[in-house]
Amino acid sequence: MTDTAAYRGVELFVLFILLPLSFLIEYPILLKMGITIIGFVYILILLKRKGLLKLRTPNKVYWKTFWRETLIKLAIIMVITGLYVFTVAPEELFSVVLKRPGLWVFILFVYTFLSVWPQEIVYRTFFYDRYERFINNKWLFIFINAILFSLAHLFLRSFLVQVLTFLGGLLFAFTYKKTKSTTLVSIEHAIYGNWLFTVGMGEMLAFPTAD
Repeated sequence: MTDTAAYRGVELFVLFILLPLSFLIEYPILLKMGITIIGFVYILILLKRKGLLKLRTPNKVYWKTFWRETLIKLAIIMVITGLYVFTVAPEELFSVVLKRPGLWVFILFVYTFLSVWPQEIVYRTFFYDRYERFINNKWLFIFINAILFSLAHLFLRSFLVQVLTFLGGLLFAFTYKKTKSTTLVSIEHAIYGNWLFTVGMGEMLAFPTAD
């Protein structure tokens, strides 16, 4: 049953469209958390059955290329976001690092292990395993993945967040398509996300600020 296209279509709609949209509706936060946990556990069970939760060392042929491409993309992101914060909110530029370095280190740790990994498990490992076979055009599949990844952040009610998560979704989906490595795509995601917090965009990402 769980291998039919119809079942997976409904599954995708419920987990990746209906659930994120429901967060825009006012109802008890505990209920929202409960539904989210149920969905995440469901995903983990399916991944466990496929053996996709095992920590694997990425194929060594990817490492050199991965770091070269990631650092190039990071440099571009640093320039663009640095100029953006300097222009729009110069008082926020590196404010958390300078004013509350302890909080900065804490947030980097929490974000990396409690936010990035679950997101990549759901939106790359699970999403690719369950739905990739149904869309032959890889670029269309990457685009759909990025759109749904952005949709997951809709509850933050920020147009800039939607743009950033869509662009990030494109990068992460492409990396996972190429490497099929949750580890590599999680490292990339953590690097870019931690930079955004470091440069002064933490408030936009719902992280504590230096104030």
